[in-house]
This record gives sequence, C-alpha cells and structure tokens, in this order.
Amino acid sequence: MAHAPLLAAPAFTPLAQEARAGLAGGGQKSLPCKYLYDEAGTLLFEAICALPEYGLSHADQRLLQAHAAEIAAGCGPRTAVVELGSGSARKTRPLLEALAARQATVYIPIEISPQAIEHSRRGLEGITGLQFRPLEAEYREGLAAVAELRRAGRLGAERLLVLFLGSTLGNFAPPQATEFLRSLRRDLRPGDRMLLGVDLAKPARQLRLAYDDPAGVTAAFNLNLLARLNREMGTDFNLRQWRHQVKCDRRGRWVEMHLRARRAQTVRVPGLPRPVSFRRGETIWTESSHKFARKAIAPLLAGAGFRPLRQWADTLWPFAETLAQAE
Repeated sequence: MAHAPLLAAPAFTPLAQEARAGLAGGGQKSLPCKYLYDEAGTLLFEAICALPEYGLSHADQRLLQAHAAEIAAGCGPRTAVVELGSGSARKTRPLLEALAARQATVYIPIEISPQAIEHSRRGLEGITGLQFRPLEAEYREGLAAVAELRRAGRLGAERLLVLFLGSTLGNFAPPQATEFLRSLRRDLRPGDRMLLGVDLAKPARQLRLAYDDPAGVTAAFNLNLLARLNREMGTDFNLRQWRHQVKCDRRGRWVEMHLRARRAQTVRVPGLPRPVSFRRGETIWTESSHKFARKAIAPLLAGAGFRPLRQWADTLWPFAETLAQAE
C-alpha cells in the first residue's frame, strides 16, 4: 500500500476557543463531540466498538463485509474513495479490498484526529493496489479540498465514492443533517456516489446500554474529554467530581451524553475572565445521536440532491447502509 500525504491540514477553530464558548454563559454548557477523539479517546472508542452492548459498529461491519463486492462492482474506473471519519478503518477494509482487487484505488480518510489517521494507516496495511492519502481536516473543508484537487487534475480520479459510515450523521439534529448532506453534495459531481450509514430507532433500554455500558468504557471515553481540557488548555477539572450521564428518548429516537457535576464547584478556564461555576447536578452536554426511521432515509437523501440506489439493513441491530448517487 502506497502512502503519501494529500496536502497540509487546513486551519480550523482550536479546541480552546470552542471550549471557552461552550462553557461560558448561563445556559446549557456544552463541548463539541469532535474533541472526544484525542489519542486516548480514539483508543477508548475502539474499545467501545468491541463491546457487545454497542451493536452499531458490529452491524456496520456486517453489512460492509456482506455487500463489499456488490458496492465495488458498481463503481466505475478511476474512482477515489473518500471517508469522512475513518477511525481505525477496520470496518472499511473489506470494501477497500474489493475495490483494489478491481483497480488501483486512492483512499482518502478525512479525520480531525492524527491518531485516527495513523490507526487507519496501520489497519489497512497489506492491501495491494491501495494508495493511502490522508487528510487532517474537518469533513466539509476536507471534501472541498478533495474536490479542488480533482478539478486541478491532481487527484488521479474522475469519480468519488464518499463513505459516511457509523452513525455520525446522527450527531446532527434532523434539520442540520439535511443541510450537512446538501453541503457535501455541493462538492460532488453528478454520478459521484455516497455510502451513508445511519442508526435506526430502537428500544430506549437497548440504547441506554449501548451508551452507558456496564464496564464503564463509555463513561471513561466521555470523562476523557475533561482530562483533555486539563492537558491541553490548563483547566483544573477534578474528574472525581464528575460522572457520565445518558439521556434517552423513550421512543428510542435520540440519545445524549452529558457530564454531570457531583457537587457545586468552580473550574478555572484559561482565557475566560473568571472561573466557571457549576451547580450540583448541572451538566455539560458532550454528544447527541439521533436515530432514524428506515423509511425516512430515502427522502432525506433526495432532499439533499442524492438518488438512493440500494439499501441494506442489519437484522440483529437496527442499522442501515444506503448507497446513493449525486444527481
């Protein structure tokens, strides 16, 4: 597998600036979920994906394994694969193997985490005919950079297959999810394809176990965000005074992760004029994950400028992969 950086990472808003904005003020405090994935967070998330309670990643992998050859067969010559949020790329490997067996394939993982890029590089070693060209960037600016390289003739591909797997689209509220897909469509050409993974609505108890596992791995993943702020910003969160909390819709259509203060406290946040005060029981909102009805996926894609081609759903854990084409 050839390995060459695609281009230097574009500048994006630093963690410190977004953390200060999310923690200041008197309303619901929040931190962007993208910052959960530093080196420790990436390793913890990989552990979450191996848990039996977190059936999402297992369903995603089963579907990709079962339908990799079919997806690859539908891709024309000179197709580059762009993945928005590759993680370790373990679940993506069967599809890349199927594509690379048919033609030399450029794979571009777009990741905000350099640790995730390194994990994906190691996870894809040994695939003959695969060129690994990572891009450290936010999803939208990364895809825009890939589109510009294609226009300039520097990509070596005519078509794109965009992979947006897992349940990342669910981090957006439904109106924002539509707008996000539209923004991706603006950087694609008619005929480009996207493989979209979405988690489907399921019983609230099943969701709660997935996001608050008995082993406490997800709790450690969530709490690591405060540890990261301490390491990288110089905040002084006492992690023993915080606990992981999950909130679920009783119909199983959304789940939220929060960090809940065990007691009233103040936390020093460099860059803010005074310490941030927390009441006992007050939370920091760290992630949302919206779940979809299967019948809603095709209209969602169509409203963003994509024509659904095929859809596969897992029978053990309600989850769907939809292959769509840019119109």
